[in-house]
Amino acid sequence: MLIESQPKPARPFETFERLESEVRSYSRSFPAVFNRAQGAWLHDSEGNKYIDFLSGCSTLNYGHNHPVLKQALMDYIAQDGVTHSLDMHSDAKQRFLEAFENRILGPRGLFYRLQFPGPTGANAVEAALKIARKVTGRTNVIAFTNGFHGVTLGALAATGNSHHRGGAGVPLTNVTRAAFDGYHGRDVDTAAQLDKLLSDPSSGVDAPAAIIVETVQGEGGLNVASAKWLRAIESVARRHGALFIIDDIQAGCGRTGSFFSFDRMGVSPDIITLAKSLSGMGLPFALTLVKPKYDVMAPGEHNGTFRGNCHAFVTATAALETFWADREFEHAIKRKGELASRRLADIARAFPGQIRGVKGRGMMLGLDLGDGDAASRVVDEAFERGLVIETSGAYGQIVKLLCPLNIEDADLEHGLDILKQAMKAALATSELISSAA
Repeated sequence: MLIESQPKPARPFETFERLESEVRSYSRSFPAVFNRAQGAWLHDSEGNKYIDFLSGCSTLNYGHNHPVLKQALMDYIAQDGVTHSLDMHSDAKQRFLEAFENRILGPRGLFYRLQFPGPTGANAVEAALKIARKVTGRTNVIAFTNGFHGVTLGALAATGNSHHRGGAGVPLTNVTRAAFDGYHGRDVDTAAQLDKLLSDPSSGVDAPAAIIVETVQGEGGLNVASAKWLRAIESVARRHGALFIIDDIQAGCGRTGSFFSFDRMGVSPDIITLAKSLSGMGLPFALTLVKPKYDVMAPGEHNGTFRGNCHAFVTATAALETFWADREFEHAIKRKGELASRRLADIARAFPGQIRGVKGRGMMLGLDLGDGDAASRVVDEAFERGLVIETSGAYGQIVKLLCPLNIEDADLEHGLDILKQAMKAALATSELISSAA
Protein backbone atom coordinates (compact mmCIF):
# COMPACT_ATOMS: atom_id res chain seq x y z
CA MET A 1 0.00 0.00 0.00
CA LEU A 2 1.32 3.42 -0.92
CA ILE A 3 1.86 5.81 1.96
CA GLU A 4 -0.72 8.53 2.48
CA SER A 5 0.41 12.13 2.70
CA GLN A 6 -1.02 15.55 3.34
CA PRO A 7 -1.40 17.99 0.42
CA LYS A 8 2.02 19.20 -0.63
CA PRO A 9 3.05 22.86 -0.82
CA ALA A 10 3.52 24.16 -4.34
CA ARG A 11 7.31 23.93 -4.11
CA PRO A 12 8.33 22.15 -0.89
CA PHE A 13 12.01 21.97 -1.87
CA GLU A 14 12.40 25.51 -3.23
CA THR A 15 14.85 26.59 -0.52
CA PHE A 16 17.11 23.60 -1.15
CA GLU A 17 16.98 23.99 -4.92
CA ARG A 18 17.72 27.70 -4.72
CA LEU A 19 20.55 27.61 -2.18
CA GLU A 20 22.12 24.16 -2.06
CA SER A 21 24.85 22.92 -4.39
CA GLU A 22 24.11 20.58 -7.27
CA VAL A 23 26.49 18.08 -5.64
CA ARG A 24 23.71 16.84 -3.34
CA SER A 25 22.73 13.26 -4.08
CA TYR A 26 20.59 11.39 -1.53
CA SER A 27 17.96 14.14 -1.52
CA ARG A 28 17.30 13.39 -5.20
CA SER A 29 16.34 9.81 -4.36
CA PHE A 30 14.34 10.66 -1.26
CA PRO A 31 12.31 13.83 -1.94
CA ALA A 32 11.04 14.69 1.51
CA VAL A 33 11.86 17.12 4.31
CA PHE A 34 12.60 14.89 7.28
CA ASN A 35 11.95 16.37 10.71
CA ARG A 36 11.99 13.51 13.23
CA ALA A 37 13.56 10.08 13.68
CA GLN A 38 13.45 7.29 16.24
CA GLY A 39 14.85 3.78 16.05
CA ALA A 40 14.38 2.45 12.53
CA TRP A 41 11.85 5.14 11.55
CA LEU A 42 12.12 8.49 9.76
CA HIS A 43 9.27 11.02 9.72
CA ASP A 44 8.78 13.89 7.30
CA SER A 45 7.13 17.29 7.58
CA GLU A 46 4.02 16.05 5.78
CA GLY A 47 3.25 13.39 8.35
CA ASN A 48 4.64 10.41 6.45
CA LYS A 49 6.87 7.81 8.08
CA TYR A 50 9.47 5.56 6.53
CA ILE A 51 11.41 2.50 7.62
CA ASP A 52 15.08 3.42 7.32
CA PHE A 53 17.17 0.74 5.58
CA LEU A 54 19.90 3.31 4.86
CA SER A 55 20.83 4.30 8.43
CA GLY A 56 22.91 7.26 7.36
CA CYS A 57 24.93 4.89 5.14
CA SER A 58 25.75 2.81 8.23
CA THR A 59 26.45 5.74 10.55
CA LEU A 60 23.41 4.77 12.64
CA ASN A 61 23.99 1.10 13.41
CA TYR A 62 22.05 1.51 16.67
CA GLY A 63 19.18 3.39 15.05
CA HIS A 64 18.08 7.00 15.34
CA ASN A 65 18.26 8.68 18.75
CA HIS A 66 18.86 5.58 20.80
CA PRO A 67 17.51 6.54 24.25
CA VAL A 68 20.61 5.45 26.22
CA LEU A 69 23.01 7.28 23.93
CA LYS A 70 20.77 10.33 23.74
CA GLN A 71 20.45 10.53 27.53
CA ALA A 72 24.22 10.23 27.98
CA LEU A 73 24.73 13.17 25.63
CA MET A 74 21.97 15.26 27.22
CA ASP A 75 23.41 14.66 30.69
CA TYR A 76 26.89 15.62 29.52
CA ILE A 77 25.66 18.85 27.92
CA ALA A 78 23.55 19.70 30.98
CA GLN A 79 26.71 19.45 33.11
CA ASP A 80 28.52 21.91 30.82
CA GLY A 81 30.85 19.18 29.61
CA VAL A 82 33.61 20.26 27.23
CA THR A 83 32.31 20.31 23.65
CA HIS A 84 35.54 20.68 21.70
CA SER A 85 39.04 19.96 22.95
CA LEU A 86 41.33 19.69 19.90
CA ASP A 87 43.68 16.93 21.07
CA MET A 88 43.91 18.12 24.65
CA HIS A 89 43.04 15.68 27.44
CA SER A 90 39.39 15.56 28.44
CA ASP A 91 37.44 13.31 30.77
CA ALA A 92 35.14 12.40 27.86
CA LYS A 93 38.11 11.20 25.80
CA GLN A 94 39.57 9.33 28.76
CA ARG A 95 36.34 7.44 29.34
CA PHE A 96 36.15 6.56 25.65
CA LEU A 97 39.75 5.32 25.53
CA GLU A 98 39.21 3.14 28.58
CA ALA A 99 35.93 1.74 27.24
CA PHE A 100 37.49 0.98 23.85
CA GLU A 101 40.38 -0.81 25.54
CA ASN A 102 38.12 -2.76 27.92
CA ARG A 103 35.30 -3.65 25.53
CA ILE A 104 37.02 -3.95 22.15
CA LEU A 105 40.79 -4.28 22.22
CA GLY A 106 41.33 -6.22 25.45
CA PRO A 107 38.87 -9.07 24.82
CA ARG A 108 40.46 -9.60 21.39
CA GLY A 109 44.02 -9.56 22.68
CA LEU A 110 44.79 -6.47 20.58
CA PHE A 111 46.82 -3.40 21.32
CA TYR A 112 46.75 -0.36 19.07
CA ARG A 113 47.50 3.28 19.57
CA LEU A 114 44.43 5.38 18.77
CA GLN A 115 45.03 8.34 16.49
CA PHE A 116 42.21 10.86 16.36
CA PRO A 117 42.26 12.39 12.86
CA GLY A 118 39.64 14.73 11.45
CA PRO A 119 36.23 13.19 12.13
CA THR A 120 35.59 11.55 8.74
CA GLY A 121 36.40 8.16 7.31
CA ALA A 122 38.33 9.72 4.46
CA ASN A 123 40.56 11.56 6.93
CA ALA A 124 41.23 8.34 8.82
CA VAL A 125 42.32 6.79 5.52
CA GLU A 126 44.51 9.79 4.71
CA ALA A 127 46.24 9.34 8.07
CA ALA A 128 46.71 5.61 7.47
CA LEU A 129 48.31 6.14 4.06
CA LYS A 130 50.60 8.87 5.38
CA ILE A 131 51.75 6.63 8.25
CA ALA A 132 52.52 3.76 5.88
CA ARG A 133 54.48 6.00 3.56
CA LYS A 134 56.43 7.52 6.42
CA VAL A 135 57.22 4.11 7.97
CA THR A 136 58.41 2.52 4.72
CA GLY A 137 59.79 5.50 2.81
CA ARG A 138 57.79 4.26 -0.19
CA THR A 139 55.00 6.00 -2.09
CA ASN A 140 53.04 3.29 -3.89
CA VAL A 141 49.89 1.81 -2.33
CA ILE A 142 48.05 -1.31 -3.49
CA ALA A 143 44.28 -0.85 -3.56
CA PHE A 144 41.61 -3.07 -5.07
CA THR A 145 39.06 -3.05 -7.85
CA ASN A 146 35.69 -1.68 -6.67
CA GLY A 147 37.29 -0.35 -3.49
CA PHE A 148 35.97 2.82 -1.89
CA HIS A 149 38.05 4.72 0.67
CA GLY A 150 36.77 8.31 0.47
CA VAL A 151 36.87 11.29 -1.86
CA THR A 152 39.69 13.46 -0.51
CA LEU A 153 42.63 13.22 -2.88
CA GLY A 154 44.78 10.61 -1.14
CA ALA A 155 41.81 8.39 -0.29
CA LEU A 156 40.30 9.03 -3.72
CA ALA A 157 43.45 7.77 -5.42
CA ALA A 158 42.79 4.45 -3.65
CA THR A 159 39.09 4.51 -4.63
CA GLY A 160 38.13 2.70 -7.80
CA ASN A 161 34.84 4.36 -8.77
CA SER A 162 35.28 6.44 -11.93
CA HIS A 163 32.41 8.81 -11.08
CA HIS A 164 34.10 9.90 -7.87
CA ARG A 165 37.56 9.87 -9.40
CA GLY A 166 36.31 12.18 -12.13
CA GLY A 167 35.75 14.93 -9.58
CA ALA A 168 39.42 15.15 -8.58
CA GLY A 169 40.59 17.59 -11.23
CA VAL A 170 44.18 16.35 -10.89
CA PRO A 171 45.98 13.07 -11.62
CA LEU A 172 45.39 10.47 -8.91
CA THR A 173 48.77 8.83 -8.50
CA ASN A 174 50.88 6.55 -6.30
CA VAL A 175 48.29 3.77 -6.24
CA THR A 176 48.38 0.46 -8.12
CA ARG A 177 45.07 -1.34 -8.62
CA ALA A 178 44.87 -5.07 -7.90
CA ALA A 179 41.98 -7.49 -8.38
CA PHE A 180 39.73 -8.08 -5.35
CA ASP A 181 38.73 -11.57 -4.25
CA GLY A 182 36.53 -13.11 -6.96
CA TYR A 183 37.00 -10.25 -9.43
CA HIS A 184 38.02 -12.68 -12.19
CA GLY A 185 35.77 -15.45 -10.88
CA ARG A 186 36.10 -17.72 -7.87
CA ASP A 187 38.64 -20.00 -9.59
CA VAL A 188 41.23 -17.23 -10.02
CA ASP A 189 43.62 -16.65 -7.11
CA THR A 190 44.03 -12.89 -7.19
CA ALA A 191 46.26 -12.91 -4.10
CA ALA A 192 48.72 -15.10 -5.99
CA GLN A 193 48.48 -12.76 -8.96
CA LEU A 194 49.40 -9.81 -6.75
CA ASP A 195 52.28 -11.71 -5.18
CA LYS A 196 53.66 -12.52 -8.62
CA LEU A 197 53.46 -8.88 -9.71
CA LEU A 198 55.30 -7.70 -6.63
CA SER A 199 57.88 -10.49 -6.90
CA ASP A 200 58.71 -9.82 -10.55
CA PRO A 201 61.33 -7.05 -10.89
CA SER A 202 60.04 -6.40 -14.41
CA SER A 203 56.33 -6.13 -13.59
CA GLY A 204 56.53 -2.36 -13.45
CA VAL A 205 54.78 -2.28 -10.08
CA ASP A 206 56.72 -0.32 -7.47
CA ALA A 207 57.26 -1.83 -4.03
CA PRO A 208 54.27 -0.74 -1.94
CA ALA A 209 54.12 1.17 1.30
CA ALA A 210 50.79 -0.46 2.08
CA ILE A 211 48.03 -2.73 0.90
CA ILE A 212 44.60 -1.34 1.82
CA VAL A 213 41.47 -3.49 1.65
CA GLU A 214 37.84 -3.66 2.76
CA THR A 215 36.61 -7.05 3.94
CA VAL A 216 33.21 -6.27 2.40
CA GLN A 217 33.11 -3.62 -0.30
CA GLY A 218 30.09 -1.53 0.66
CA GLU A 219 30.03 1.05 -2.11
CA GLY A 220 31.69 -1.36 -4.54
CA GLY A 221 28.74 -3.75 -4.59
CA LEU A 222 28.83 -5.85 -1.39
CA ASN A 223 31.71 -7.99 -2.64
CA VAL A 224 32.85 -10.24 0.21
CA ALA A 225 36.47 -11.23 0.80
CA SER A 226 37.00 -14.70 2.23
CA ALA A 227 39.09 -15.18 5.35
CA LYS A 228 41.48 -17.33 3.33
CA TRP A 229 42.02 -14.56 0.76
CA LEU A 230 42.50 -11.90 3.44
CA ARG A 231 45.13 -14.05 5.15
CA ALA A 232 46.86 -14.48 1.79
CA ILE A 233 46.83 -10.71 1.15
CA GLU A 234 48.30 -10.09 4.60
CA SER A 235 51.05 -12.61 3.79
CA VAL A 236 51.75 -10.77 0.54
CA ALA A 237 52.10 -7.52 2.49
CA ARG A 238 54.50 -9.14 4.96
CA ARG A 239 56.65 -10.70 2.22
CA HIS A 240 57.02 -7.42 0.39
CA GLY A 241 57.56 -5.08 3.34
CA ALA A 242 54.20 -3.30 3.09
CA LEU A 243 51.85 -2.38 5.91
CA PHE A 244 48.52 -4.19 5.90
CA ILE A 245 45.58 -1.77 6.29
CA ILE A 246 41.96 -2.80 6.78
CA ASP A 247 39.42 -0.08 6.05
CA ASP A 248 36.59 -0.97 8.43
CA ILE A 249 34.70 2.28 8.11
CA GLN A 250 31.46 0.84 6.72
CA ALA A 251 31.84 -2.87 7.52
CA GLY A 252 32.98 -2.35 11.12
CA CYS A 253 31.16 -1.41 14.35
CA GLY A 254 29.06 -4.56 14.12
CA ARG A 255 27.71 -4.18 10.59
CA THR A 256 29.02 -7.58 9.46
CA GLY A 257 28.28 -9.33 12.75
CA SER A 258 31.21 -8.54 15.05
CA PHE A 259 32.77 -5.24 16.06
CA PHE A 260 35.62 -5.58 13.57
CA SER A 261 34.64 -7.17 10.29
CA PHE A 262 37.81 -9.29 10.40
CA ASP A 263 37.25 -10.73 13.88
CA ARG A 264 38.14 -14.43 14.08
CA MET A 265 39.56 -14.41 10.53
CA GLY A 266 43.16 -14.91 11.59
CA VAL A 267 44.53 -11.57 10.37
CA SER A 268 46.38 -8.85 12.27
CA PRO A 269 46.24 -5.54 10.39
CA ASP A 270 48.95 -3.00 11.04
CA ILE A 271 46.45 -0.15 10.70
CA ILE A 272 42.64 -0.11 10.98
CA THR A 273 40.41 2.78 10.00
CA LEU A 274 37.05 3.33 11.72
CA ALA A 275 34.35 6.00 11.41
CA LYS A 276 30.63 6.00 10.49
CA SER A 277 28.93 4.28 13.48
CA LEU A 278 31.83 4.78 15.86
CA SER A 279 30.00 7.55 17.74
CA GLY A 280 26.81 5.52 17.77
CA MET A 281 24.56 8.50 17.07
CA GLY A 282 25.79 9.87 13.78
CA LEU A 283 28.09 12.42 15.42
CA PRO A 284 31.29 12.88 13.36
CA PHE A 285 34.06 10.69 14.74
CA ALA A 286 36.88 8.69 13.15
CA LEU A 287 39.87 6.69 14.36
CA THR A 288 43.07 5.40 12.84
CA LEU A 289 44.29 2.45 14.90
CA VAL A 290 48.03 1.89 14.61
CA LYS A 291 50.28 -0.82 15.99
CA PRO A 292 52.63 0.93 18.43
CA LYS A 293 55.79 0.30 16.41
CA TYR A 294 54.25 2.22 13.50
CA ASP A 295 53.09 5.19 15.59
CA VAL A 296 55.71 7.42 13.98
CA MET A 297 54.00 10.72 13.22
CA ALA A 298 55.45 13.79 14.89
CA PRO A 299 53.11 15.93 17.06
CA GLY A 300 50.61 17.70 14.81
CA GLU A 301 51.97 16.10 11.64
CA HIS A 302 48.47 14.89 10.88
CA ASN A 303 45.63 16.72 12.58
CA GLY A 304 42.15 18.14 12.24
CA THR A 305 40.41 20.90 14.12
CA PHE A 306 37.50 18.67 15.12
CA ARG A 307 39.55 15.69 16.29
CA GLY A 308 38.35 16.54 19.80
CA ASN A 309 34.60 16.05 19.37
CA CYS A 310 33.76 15.32 23.01
CA HIS A 311 30.06 14.83 22.31
CA ALA A 312 31.00 11.95 20.00
CA PHE A 313 33.28 10.51 22.69
CA VAL A 314 30.35 10.49 25.10
CA THR A 315 27.93 8.69 22.81
CA ALA A 316 30.64 6.30 21.57
CA THR A 317 31.39 5.31 25.17
CA ALA A 318 27.70 4.77 25.86
CA ALA A 319 27.43 2.59 22.73
CA LEU A 320 30.41 0.46 23.76
CA GLU A 321 29.07 -0.04 27.28
CA THR A 322 25.52 -0.72 26.07
CA PHE A 323 26.13 -3.04 23.13
CA TRP A 324 29.63 -4.50 23.45
CA ALA A 325 29.93 -5.50 27.11
CA ASP A 326 29.31 -9.16 26.11
CA ARG A 327 28.53 -11.29 23.05
CA GLU A 328 24.73 -10.93 23.27
CA PHE A 329 24.56 -8.14 20.69
CA GLU A 330 26.71 -10.12 18.26
CA HIS A 331 24.36 -13.08 18.59
CA ALA A 332 21.39 -10.81 17.87
CA ILE A 333 23.08 -9.40 14.76
CA LYS A 334 23.80 -12.92 13.54
CA ARG A 335 20.18 -13.97 14.01
CA LYS A 336 18.77 -10.89 12.27
CA GLY A 337 21.30 -11.20 9.48
CA GLU A 338 20.22 -14.78 8.88
CA LEU A 339 16.56 -13.71 8.90
CA ALA A 340 17.24 -10.91 6.39
CA SER A 341 19.35 -13.19 4.21
CA ARG A 342 16.58 -15.80 4.07
CA ARG A 343 13.99 -13.21 3.17
CA LEU A 344 16.21 -11.68 0.48
CA ALA A 345 16.84 -15.14 -0.97
CA ASP A 346 13.07 -15.68 -1.09
CA ILE A 347 12.66 -12.38 -2.95
CA ALA A 348 15.40 -13.36 -5.40
CA ARG A 349 13.72 -16.71 -6.09
CA ALA A 350 10.43 -14.90 -6.75
CA PHE A 351 12.04 -13.05 -9.68
CA PRO A 352 14.07 -15.68 -11.60
CA GLY A 353 16.18 -14.20 -14.35
CA GLN A 354 15.76 -10.67 -12.97
CA ILE A 355 17.58 -10.89 -9.64
CA ARG A 356 21.00 -12.54 -9.69
CA GLY A 357 21.09 -13.31 -5.98
CA VAL A 358 21.94 -12.10 -2.49
CA LYS A 359 25.27 -10.42 -1.73
CA GLY A 360 27.03 -9.35 1.45
CA ARG A 361 27.57 -10.61 4.99
CA GLY A 362 25.94 -10.12 8.39
CA MET A 363 23.61 -7.13 8.24
CA MET A 364 25.40 -5.69 5.22
CA LEU A 365 23.28 -7.32 2.53
CA GLY A 366 21.72 -6.64 -0.84
CA LEU A 367 20.13 -7.96 -4.00
CA ASP A 368 22.02 -7.96 -7.29
CA LEU A 369 19.74 -6.86 -10.13
CA GLY A 370 22.57 -6.61 -12.64
CA ASP A 371 21.05 -3.37 -13.92
CA GLY A 372 21.40 0.08 -12.37
CA ASP A 373 18.23 1.44 -13.96
CA ALA A 374 16.13 -1.37 -12.54
CA ALA A 375 17.73 -0.93 -9.11
CA SER A 376 16.97 2.80 -9.18
CA ARG A 377 13.34 2.06 -9.96
CA VAL A 378 13.22 -0.29 -6.97
CA VAL A 379 14.52 2.53 -4.74
CA ASP A 380 11.83 4.88 -6.09
CA GLU A 381 9.04 2.34 -5.68
CA ALA A 382 10.24 1.52 -2.16
CA PHE A 383 10.23 5.16 -1.14
CA GLU A 384 6.68 5.59 -2.43
CA ARG A 385 5.70 2.73 -0.14
CA GLY A 386 7.52 4.01 2.94
CA LEU A 387 11.00 2.47 2.76
CA VAL A 388 14.34 4.30 2.45
CA ILE A 389 16.98 2.11 0.81
CA GLU A 390 19.93 2.80 -1.50
CA THR A 391 21.96 1.20 -4.28
CA SER A 392 25.64 0.42 -4.66
CA GLY A 393 28.01 -1.25 -7.11
CA ALA A 394 29.90 -0.17 -10.20
CA TYR A 395 26.63 0.31 -12.10
CA GLY A 396 24.37 1.00 -9.10
CA GLN A 397 22.99 -2.49 -9.66
CA ILE A 398 22.84 -3.62 -6.02
CA VAL A 399 19.86 -2.72 -3.82
CA LYS A 400 21.65 -2.51 -0.47
CA LEU A 401 20.16 -3.09 2.98
CA LEU A 402 21.82 -1.20 5.87
CA CYS A 403 19.06 -1.17 8.47
CA PRO A 404 19.83 -0.55 12.16
CA LEU A 405 21.47 -3.57 13.76
CA ASN A 406 19.00 -3.44 16.65
CA ILE A 407 15.91 -3.12 14.46
CA GLU A 408 12.81 -4.85 15.81
CA ASP A 409 12.00 -8.09 13.99
CA ALA A 410 8.56 -6.80 13.05
CA ASP A 411 10.05 -3.65 11.48
CA LEU A 412 12.65 -5.69 9.62
CA GLU A 413 9.97 -8.02 8.25
CA HIS A 414 7.75 -5.07 7.31
CA GLY A 415 10.58 -3.34 5.49
CA LEU A 416 11.39 -6.51 3.57
CA ASP A 417 7.70 -6.87 2.67
CA ILE A 418 7.82 -3.36 1.20
CA LEU A 419 11.03 -4.21 -0.65
CA LYS A 420 9.35 -7.23 -2.23
CA GLN A 421 6.40 -5.06 -3.32
CA ALA A 422 8.81 -2.50 -4.76
CA MET A 423 10.69 -5.22 -6.63
CA LYS A 424 7.45 -6.47 -8.13
CA ALA A 425 6.44 -3.00 -9.30
CA ALA A 426 9.89 -2.03 -10.59
CA LEU A 427 10.70 -5.28 -12.33
CA ALA A 428 7.30 -5.35 -14.02
CA THR A 429 8.25 -1.95 -15.38
CA SER A 430 11.56 -3.43 -16.55
CA GLU A 431 9.72 -6.13 -18.46
CA LEU A 432 7.52 -3.53 -20.17
CA ILE A 433 10.60 -1.49 -21.14
CA SER A 434 12.32 -4.60 -22.53
CA SER A 435 9.21 -5.53 -24.53
CA ALA A 436 8.94 -2.03 -25.98
CA ALA A 437 12.62 -2.10 -27.00
